[in-house]
Amino acid sequence: MSSPSAASVPLVPSPTVLGRFAPVLPVVAVIALMGLPTASDSGASPADAVSAPAVLWAAVRAVREARRPLTRTAAVVLGLPVVGIAVAATGAVTPGDGITGLARYLQVFVLVPLAVVLLVRDRRDARLVLWSLAGLALWQGTVGVHQYLTGTGASYQGADIRAVGTFGPSDVMGMASVVACGVVALTGLALGARARRPRLVAAGCALALLVPLALSFSRGAWIATAVACGTQLLLAGVRRAVAMFAAVAAAAVVLIGGFGVGAAGLEERLASITRVTDAPDQSVIDRYTMWAAATDMWREHPVTGVGLKAFPAYRDAHASLALSSGSDTEGAGQAYRRQPLLSPHNMYMLLLSEQGLLGLLTVAGSWLALLVCGLRRLRRAGRARDCALAACGLLLWQLVNFLYSDIGGPSTTLTAVCFGFVAWWSLTGAAADPAPGPARAAESGRR
Repeated sequence: MSSPSAASVPLVPSPTVLGRFAPVLPVVAVIALMGLPTASDSGASPADAVSAPAVLWAAVRAVREARRPLTRTAAVVLGLPVVGIAVAATGAVTPGDGITGLARYLQVFVLVPLAVVLLVRDRRDARLVLWSLAGLALWQGTVGVHQYLTGTGASYQGADIRAVGTFGPSDVMGMASVVACGVVALTGLALGARARRPRLVAAGCALALLVPLALSFSRGAWIATAVACGTQLLLAGVRRAVAMFAAVAAAAVVLIGGFGVGAAGLEERLASITRVTDAPDQSVIDRYTMWAAATDMWREHPVTGVGLKAFPAYRDAHASLALSSGSDTEGAGQAYRRQPLLSPHNMYMLLLSEQGLLGLLTVAGSWLALLVCGLRRLRRAGRARDCALAACGLLLWQLVNFLYSDIGGPSTTLTAVCFGFVAWWSLTGAAADPAPGPARAAESGRR
């Protein structure tokens, strides 16, 4: 019997492989398009544009398969945010604000997550989504490191060294969020994968992404990543957690201490975390001031808040004189610009001020339900343990990061995809099923 020649090996994926992953490819496309540059004066991004067809494709597939796509629990958890969002939209300052705010919140917290739940069918699809997140993080991280080394990043302390990837200085948290989510996804893959090679590749990529994450100078992303990855390590086992903590610490010492990767700026930025109450910088003062303003808005409108996108209209009436007029943005191909402070940079405060207790309980209550369901299913994850650890880590990262940021900017689409992946793991029964073989794939095609 003769062996097949090199010329007979296909250079492109076979139609069978493409057909196998066809349903989840819209989700992968949304992730991939977050790697493209976005105009600094545009609130929408290519990923936002593709998310609408992805939602439509998920709805069409659900109708074609003629089956109940969600359990009752999943429908309640995913539909719960609609209540608070819809009520807050009726209280917006203008009808236009109500419509745009309603569309954005539904996109991020309901429609895109629902589409991901419907399009991700099993753990093979889930791993494709996780590796797509990792690929996006590696691309954005590479751009960020290049920006730091060449002095073409966003302005930080008078030098254009802040790594922001393709998001630019107008969305200074964008690259940090993408890279951090990549680290969390890869940590889950490294801890839960059964084969040695995927574990080593995932661990190596996660350690490499710590460099651009550090060069983002984003304190909130650092804290959220440390909490999420630390929790993943503990969930995977104390012994493995100790070994991984040692590896990360050694890598940090080599990169920062040995090679001097952003050493001076990182040292100052790390030290500023402990000075948020004693000697806070202006960004921290602005954040505390806006948090106080958000609390005052809630006290005046405790149940339904001041309305969607109404925080800027009520801000000056509730903020103290300590609030600055805006933040300075410059670098990464953008001229100097004074960016107004239009949100409290805390998702929970934003919900409380604009949607009141009703919005906080329905929207944040949905996140809490996802966390509880995800952790409960972690015990019986089986071969999907890598997906389970990644999902729990991504949700925890979002919940902690929301203490220092809120939705807004091109990177917001990533938040929607992450919530969808978490909802798939927490609410559907497909995650624990064995990966479909040819027979099951054929059966799925007949339905």
